[in-house]
Amino acid sequence: MLCIKNGMVVDGISDVPYKADILIDKGKVIDIRENIEDAAEEVIDAAGKWVLPGLVDAHCHLREPGFEYKEDISSGTRSAAAGGFTSVACMANTNPVVDNGAMVNYIKSMAMVKGVVKVYPIAAVTKGQQGQELTEMRELKEAGAVALSDDGKPIMNPHLMKLALQYAKGLDMLIISHCEDLSLVGDGLMNEGYMSTVLGLKGITRAAEEVMVARDIILAEVLDAPIHIAHVSTKGSVELIRQAKRRGVKVTCETAPHYFSATDAWVDGYDTNAKVNPPLRTDEDVAAIKQGLKDGTIDIIATDHAPHHRDDKEVEYSLAANGISGFETAFSLAYTHLVETGVLSIQELVHKMSKGPADILKIDAGTIEIGKPADIIVVDLHRTYTVDVSKFYSKGKNSPFHGCTLKGKVMHTIVDGKVIMKNEKIIV
Repeated sequence: MLCIKNGMVVDGISDVPYKADILIDKGKVIDIRENIEDAAEEVIDAAGKWVLPGLVDAHCHLREPGFEYKEDISSGTRSAAAGGFTSVACMANTNPVVDNGAMVNYIKSMAMVKGVVKVYPIAAVTKGQQGQELTEMRELKEAGAVALSDDGKPIMNPHLMKLALQYAKGLDMLIISHCEDLSLVGDGLMNEGYMSTVLGLKGITRAAEEVMVARDIILAEVLDAPIHIAHVSTKGSVELIRQAKRRGVKVTCETAPHYFSATDAWVDGYDTNAKVNPPLRTDEDVAAIKQGLKDGTIDIIATDHAPHHRDDKEVEYSLAANGISGFETAFSLAYTHLVETGVLSIQELVHKMSKGPADILKIDAGTIEIGKPADIIVVDLHRTYTVDVSKFYSKGKNSPFHGCTLKGKVMHTIVDGKVIMKNEKIIV
């Protein structure tokens, strides 16, 4: 048995935090109350700390198979655990693409062998992510895919997207849309605006995202089908989704920590670690993202963890890969920029990063309840630290937040009652 004692608990269900001990046996929570005296083989003293449901990431890239030099399931899940994530949903843009049942089973089996957190595969919408032919969605669902997405590549053909939404609706599956009109992106490299002009880099208009957000909202509305919009980054996208929700459209969406923690000014000096897709935007967009999180327009926070080898980043800006290694800074960025500034309460942040994503993916996670799996983290909300990418468990050291001072640190991570990280050190 394991007992977490003396912590302030945010369980994902109750309206207010409360002080309690949590007793865990055989991977499940068996008691939650003050002053549990049962003899436990292991005790974690959480005095002065907060006990939260394990974080759930609805959007990450583990890179295996095919890109193990960037990340693999072993390193990726350890990085996730270091960031407080106990369940992660990984995108299909591997090599080969996760576009058939065998590949879904491969991801699941490798996660069972090498992973230290729970891994849920997201399968492709189109075969090979080529945007030409739909995958066998029923086969993918039966194999265990929790959602469908061609993330990394937008589905440009609106008729194909319409068919995809129809089929997915019939199977009660969720499509996660990467909203980007490639004809509007062209050969752009960063957000179009003042900074792109100063740096002499070709800009990407915000319309490239917003046109596709509008298209997919319209299709979802016509079909009365659910859709989830990935990595929302612009003020216009937030407003389109806000209006759609008011009309009753079945649309949910996410943003990532870098879209409320950084702007296109971070590209100054041609920092390739600040090169992401969609690109970092402006102060006005950051404010809109925060407001969208505050008023519920933006349902959840996902990392879009996109680790890269240094060879993919230490090149000219125009040649650099898009993406940020996001697992290990996500909670701290969210706490620092959202809770400390009064945008969200700690309970609201837990919902955005635990129960909310679990509900959208329809997985059994995101709360601390008797009888439920003991996926729990202990965090020190008073701890400030400086981000050092050399200490990342991820193979990907690509982060623009290196050297930033953040507040709120995950100390312990527990998955199915097993301690994976103790005192900030992965022990498995």
